[in-house]
Amino acid sequence: MKKLTLIAFLMLLAGTTGEVWSCTTFLMSGKYTPDGRPLLYKNRDTGTLDNALAYFTDGKYDYIGLVDSKESWKREVWGGFNSAGFAIMNSAAYNNNTGDTTRLADREGEVMKMALATCATLADFEKMLSEMPKPIGVDANFGVIDAQGGAAYYETGNYSWKKIDANDPAIAPYGLIIRTNHSFTGTADAGFGYIRYEAASQALNMALAQKKLDPQNLFKSISRNLSHALTQENLRDNLPASSADERFRYFEDFIPRPSSASVMLVVGAAKGEDPAKAMMWTLAGFPLTTVAVPVWVSAGKNMPAVVSMKENLHAPLCDAAMTLKNRLFPIKRGSGPKYINVAILLNSEKKGIMQKLEPVETEIFRKTADLIAALPATGKQQKEAILGHYKWIDSYIIQSYRELFGVEVK
Repeated sequence: MKKLTLIAFLMLLAGTTGEVWSCTTFLMSGKYTPDGRPLLYKNRDTGTLDNALAYFTDGKYDYIGLVDSKESWKREVWGGFNSAGFAIMNSAAYNNNTGDTTRLADREGEVMKMALATCATLADFEKMLSEMPKPIGVDANFGVIDAQGGAAYYETGNYSWKKIDANDPAIAPYGLIIRTNHSFTGTADAGFGYIRYEAASQALNMALAQKKLDPQNLFKSISRNLSHALTQENLRDNLPASSADERFRYFEDFIPRPSSASVMLVVGAAKGEDPAKAMMWTLAGFPLTTVAVPVWVSAGKNMPAVVSMKENLHAPLCDAAMTLKNRLFPIKRGSGPKYINVAILLNSEKKGIMQKLEPVETEIFRKTADLIAALPATGKQQKEAILGHYKWIDSYIIQSYRELFGVEVK
């Protein structure tokens, strides 16, 4: 009996089921960040691996949303932010509706789209949740920040929700809250993502201690985190000699996983600041084979072409990232897609895909920091400066992928 209990417990920790799309998320109150701006992060795992950004003007507020590259993209948003400085994302919880036989489900994307279109504050979102017809059709942790200093998770089921406030020192002494695929107020020991929760906790607490909460470091320590919290394996250790030195490793229950399709990190407006200063960094496509791209709602609907949906509904950078991902996971039969060839990702010659992309992303962060430092406060000049930066980003990414990998971002 003891042996069976241990096995069941480890399976629960691992969350091993092909039917579970498991996101890793966190948010942080602006009271505890160096610049006073709140943070909202989501590593998205899903069965729809083609993702893009879309600009919406169909509500009270304009907003940018992360969407699936399929015909239904206008009906669901999987995270984003709006012109009021309000931002939202989610992770599936799997333990808020225990015993509930309601068939209505999987409406999280619709709820988030509604929130982005109509909400400016946490209070607006709470009112929306309370007034929605029940059952809502969700089992989720909704993370929300606004431009008035608000930052909270809403652990939400079909009939009720509970607020987990990042500004409550009794709950979040450093303003940080992490959620994977279980709610803390839901059924105990149910849900998934316990191993990823531990990995994110270790990485984020280290970033807090070192005061390294800038987006570039957060992407490195979370989105490209290659440490397994249960086995203590770190794929960055003992690297293969070269890309020819094949070394396959089982790649599940790391924060990035074969099912990781994109990442979003909203840097919100500080309390009392113009909401137009809120912006979002996006990793379109598999996190280990793509690069970060910034967007602002205030710049209007013309976003960088590499992350925007084309006529075929795909984002060019996401497609390019998928092409490189296939090189990391070359075995397609059986369980092969769960095994990564570490030598193609990282190696001692520093010629792995992630190693080649690191200086490209560093340059994007550097040029974006220069832009932000010199950005006019508001108006036409601000918009023109951002649009000019978008053009540079498109050109730079297209050129970099072509020269480094022979891959066209188109």
